[in-house]
Amino acid sequence: MIEPLGPDDVAAAVALWTEAGLTRPWNDAAGDFLRAVDGPSSVVLGFRVDGELVGSVMVGHDGHRGWVYYLAVAESARGRGLGRELMGAAEAWLVERGLPKIQFMVRSDNSSVLDFYDHLGYTTQDCLVLGRRLDG
Repeated sequence: MIEPLGPDDVAAAVALWTEAGLTRPWNDAAGDFLRAVDGPSSVVLGFRVDGELVGSVMVGHDGHRGWVYYLAVAESARGRGLGRELMGAAEAWLVERGLPKIQFMVRSDNSSVLDFYDHLGYTTQDCLVLGRRLDG
């Protein structure tokens, strides 16, 4: 069963994200997790097998768009539709809150993940993502 995670799940979630290749040295994955589980407009959803976290997705919104981050499935649990279930749970969480749109970022060289999202019906949006660091 997919369920919301809490602050005590931070180590398991970060380990899963690291295994899936989603973390980067310049991002504080534990901080991201804790802000999401403590925020009023975000959640981290997880799926466990025999107590072990094998899938997760972070979802939140800005009042208009839903954003998805850190969708990860452990190598040992891949190929069973869990990624699709997690994405569906993220979509349902946003629909329950009346959000009309969902989006997320995928690194352009991550072709296997792009194929996964294409299979789920997601399309490339005609926009650029701009940003800069605010933490120094």
